[in-house]
Amino acid sequence: MSDDRIRPIIFLILLLFLPERLLAKDIVIGMSAAFTGSSKGLGIELYRGSTAYLEHVNRTGGIYGQKIVIKAYDDGYNPIPAIRNTIKLIEQDNAFLLFNYVGTPTVTRILPLLKSYKEKFVYLFSPFTGAESLRQPPYGEFVFNLRASYRDETEGLVDNFVSAGRSRIAVFYQADAYGRSGWDGVKKALAKFGLKMVGEATYRRGAEYHQSFKEQVDIISKASPDAIISIGAYAGCAAFIRDARDAGMQIPIANVSFVGSYPMAELLLQSSRTTGHDYNKDLVNSQVVPSPQDTALPAVQEYRQLMDKYQPPPPRELTDVGYAPLAQSYVGFEGFLNAKLLVEVLKRMGPGPTKSRLKGIVESIKSADLGIDAPVTFGPHKHQGLDRIYYTTMKGDMFVPLSDWRGWKK
Repeated sequence: MSDDRIRPIIFLILLLFLPERLLAKDIVIGMSAAFTGSSKGLGIELYRGSTAYLEHVNRTGGIYGQKIVIKAYDDGYNPIPAIRNTIKLIEQDNAFLLFNYVGTPTVTRILPLLKSYKEKFVYLFSPFTGAESLRQPPYGEFVFNLRASYRDETEGLVDNFVSAGRSRIAVFYQADAYGRSGWDGVKKALAKFGLKMVGEATYRRGAEYHQSFKEQVDIISKASPDAIISIGAYAGCAAFIRDARDAGMQIPIANVSFVGSYPMAELLLQSSRTTGHDYNKDLVNSQVVPSPQDTALPAVQEYRQLMDKYQPPPPRELTDVGYAPLAQSYVGFEGFLNAKLLVEVLKRMGPGPTKSRLKGIVESIKSADLGIDAPVTFGPHKHQGLDRIYYTTMKGDMFVPLSDWRGWKK
């Protein structure tokens, strides 16, 4: 028998008798996020942080022989593209799960899809948003959050400001589901003290740093606040801070984790170098992961090492030319931890993972150690793994941990 006739027979024999894990396909993980537009730094750095860890896992054997591949699409931080991307990931790409979605206005719009695809066992893991709608019925059962919520963040900010004697709190927020979620969190936190926000102003999603925010500054200034809490993305929040400082408002301005601390700080630092004004003075940021500079934590050491080793690029086909990736960031570190949790879940599923087992496996996780000195726990009625909030402020050109608020005591 000739070699040409023998080769197909050998191939068929291999298919029949080789272990399944040696013939395993990639585990496709679906991601829709902002890779272009004014919030692109969030999607890109979240992706890069996750990719650093997944690249390491894939190069060291994968998950029982299977590689994990992120199939990413750009939605520009807009709901309609996010919906289209999600349907494509489910129907065409057969994504094993959805992962690393960015933003409340996009994520809240795809939640009904998760419910409509219930029989396909479609779940969303580790979205980059702290909105309450992801944590409550009727959609909370389809989402597994690693990060704490915006309600946790805003309550902590209000508690600390009020304790420092700053009870006249105003809110600057993005005019969409994300901004209203944070606005509601501030409102409820103030109500505990019998207080109300003294002023509020909004801006439209997608605002750029070069835009003027003097109108919003004037509205809030008339309320004479002694602290401001911002609920927005880095370009809009940085522009508001710049214009507030130029108008003479030297009061603490706080942002929640979604803002993207490092991109926001870099925009303000560039303006500071140009004008000579210190736009980063009296800034506060709540965070949902520890500082990527805290090398006492094993996960931070690992994150920095793998980012340096692999230097994961943004997805080239999705990203604008000229984007300068960050060496480390809070957003990137969150993506890294999201990937660590994902790998832990897949390992617990054993060889041949199936979507139908995802929910039960995740809900069985108790006190998992991701290397950040904060155990991760889920349960049938607990789809948020972490509750801890970290506070930071600007010193020089970087955010540092904030433990003493007495500097803003009135």
